[in-house]
Amino acid sequence: MALMEITIVPIGTGSTSVGDYVAEALRVLKERGVDFHLEDMGTIVSGEVDELLEVARRLHETPFGKGAKRVYTVIRIDDRRDKAVGLGEKARSVLERS
Repeated sequence: MALMEITIVPIGTGSTSVGDYVAEALRVLKERGVDFHLEDMGTIVSGEVDELLEVARRLHETPFGKGAKRVYTVIRIDDRRDKAVGLGEKARSVLERS
């Protein structure tokens, strides 16, 4: 199982607010039944890499469907194959050590 951090920035919307775009992206994640954690600067999603890449594509397209003229997307994937890692486990591990 892998973790993906994704940040999507709609550009050319005529507004500095992005909350409606984020809410629409969360609806896509919920419809797909994807395990995710919303953060202030992006969203963490867990799953198999092929699934995560497909989710990233769908999320990237979402702002265009709401009228954005340009979309800037940043993706980071942590694909650990020696053990299963779920949302929050990395942070818990570090906090237990501090």
